Amino acid sequence: MATRKLKPTTPGTRHRIAPVFDDITTDKPERSLLTSIKNKGGRNNRGRMTVRHQGGGHKRRYRIIDFKRYKTDIPAKVKTIEYDPNRTARIALIAYADGVKTYIIAPDKLQVGDTIMNGEKAAPETGNCLPMKNMPLGTVIHNIEMTPGKGGQIVRSAGTNAQLVAKTERYVTVKLPSGEMRMFLNNCVATVGTVSNPDHMNVTLGKAGRSRWLGIRPSVRGVVMNPVDHPMGGGEGKASGGLPRSPWGQYAKGKKTRSPKKMSSKFIVRKRNEK
Repeated sequence: MATRKLKPTTPGTRHRIAPVFDDITTDKPERSLLTSIKNKGGRNNRGRMTVRHQGGGHKRRYRIIDFKRYKTDIPAKVKTIEYDPNRTARIALIAYADGVKTYIIAPDKLQVGDTIMNGEKAAPETGNCLPMKNMPLGTVIHNIEMTPGKGGQIVRSAGTNAQLVAKTERYVTVKLPSGEMRMFLNNCVATVGTVSNPDHMNVTLGKAGRSRWLGIRPSVRGVVMNPVDHPMGGGEGKASGGLPRSPWGQYAKGKKTRSPKKMSSKFIVRKRNEK
């Protein structure tokens, strides 16, 4: 995928950098893998706003993605590469030899007609999903399991990848996109390759309305609010507002918020912000 700069015929297109969908092979999703999705607009079960800046947006249908890659040792052929409105990456429709169809996160450079496989017998090639203990050091991976059998949870966003850097008898060490080095159980599975749509980071929406179509509501700076609404609000004129913090008083700009007693800390070999 690439991007294109539009000719500025309107204010909304002056700074627009639009995606090019030349990697999409069909615009009709597999009906058996579609389900409805309800837009909650950032509200909880009591109707109270619990997440700011969410609401509106175009109606979507959810594509059921197979993050577990549960069908092992059965070859599957890639049928289509499709757009998914619910994520930044592309998705691929695959058909197994026994006739079952599923959606997966599409790796970069995966083509229609390619054959992929899951399980311990799979080779460490692009699109294949296998336990990390069977991968050679230096393998580039994505869609990584954190708990065996739970399915891929991290490194699923467009253009991201992680790298296998070390192996022991029970654990493997992976360098994540943030720079963090983390240990995983070596029987956790991952998919080989980089996530598709690497040019997503270069897209510029160009106007506020396009954000609203995506379900993103406006964000208001704390310093322009009143003292009753934000700790940084109030003052005469353009007052700075004091130390940067959240509306609930949590300091920003460097205060450590991770609990030192967090269970998963023992698996972190090197933090993301360490040199």
